[in-house]
Amino acid sequence: MNSRNGLIFALLSAATFGVSGPFAKSLIESGWSPGGAVFARVAGGALVMMVIALGTQWRRMRQVTAHTRTVLLYGVFAISGVQLCFFNAVQHLSVGVALLLEYLAPIIVIGWVWITKGARPSVQTLLGAAIALVGAAVVIDVFGSAEISAIGIAWGLAAAACLAVYFVISERADGDLHPVVLAASGLTVSAVLIGLLGLIGLLPLAFSSSNVVVADHSAGVWLPVVVLVVVSTVIAYLTGIAAITLLGPTIGSLVALTEVLCAVIAAWILVGESITVIQGVGGAAIIAGLVLARLGQTTPTQPVTTQPMTNVMAEE
Repeated sequence: MNSRNGLIFALLSAATFGVSGPFAKSLIESGWSPGGAVFARVAGGALVMMVIALGTQWRRMRQVTAHTRTVLLYGVFAISGVQLCFFNAVQHLSVGVALLLEYLAPIIVIGWVWITKGARPSVQTLLGAAIALVGAAVVIDVFGSAEISAIGIAWGLAAAACLAVYFVISERADGDLHPVVLAASGLTVSAVLIGLLGLIGLLPLAFSSSNVVVADHSAGVWLPVVVLVVVSTVIAYLTGIAAITLLGPTIGSLVALTEVLCAVIAAWILVGESITVIQGVGGAAIIAGLVLARLGQTTPTQPVTTQPMTNVMAEE
């Protein structure tokens, strides 16, 4: 029963995270800047998640002071960095391609651990990494038969690097920081950071009241904002937490890879985007390679409570 419920939560989390790209892109195409879209998402999400955290985990909120460094790094990289880079990427690439590039993060982590710690990965992990990298080459069309934005690729890889930083942080984090507290405090840090960068002019925060186009229909600007805050942040994080709790981080993170499929389907329905057949093959290679690499890892099991957001970053 727990496994079945965990699988349901994991799939729901992947689906809700997956729709963030299309709705963010609808805002960007209506005149919002990527920074503005991120700020709306994290500020609204921080407000709602903080209410939930205070209402359900009041006594555990003091954990933030004992884990200030983890919370700050989480807010800066896992939320602000990933989302800013990803939303900039979807300004130049299709949502599916941008997300596939972001999901190269585990491969970056494997290389980082190998270089810095001398921990040679298993043959299975190396094979999986190689398959994923070949798949990435196909997705970004290195042979030049299709037009792919170099700027978009750079933003997508930057999103992967930020997500990789989060994975490294998670390995080093203590297990007594409650995931709901981490989510609420991390979102708050992100909202404050992005707001400050906007105020001092380092990050353009452009907003627009113009209607957006979703699924070939005009809609009020409130629609994508509400979806980004309520669905792609609050519901996505809470169901992700539940999934990791029931399934554990390994299986939970593997199921989370379905976010790519959900994002591609959502982008096709909502903003009329799709990836080519050959890019689909490359995407399948990336997913297969990541699964193989993840199953081949021999690193110690990470504390469950430090892994609630590994299917973000998403996020996205």
